[in-house]
Amino acid sequence: MMSTPLYDSDFYRWTVEQVERLRLGKWDGLDIENLAEEIESLGSQKRSELENRLAILLAHLIKWDLQPRLRGKS
Repeated sequence: MMSTPLYDSDFYRWTVEQVERLRLGKWDGLDIENLAEEIESLGSQKRSELENRLAILLAHLIKWDLQPRLRGKS
């Protein structure tokens, strides 16, 4: 995959331009490969974050259940 110069040099500006093109329906100007990669990466990050938060929640619930005398208000 060949990255566009703007994608490599000014990621924020690249995102602003891609959003503008999407909203205006300028499909031929989209950087499809990099957009697909960024969307996939965002999805993976969100899934990983959710899994981590669920693991922490489960650990707290197990401690709550197994150590009732140590329960606090926090």
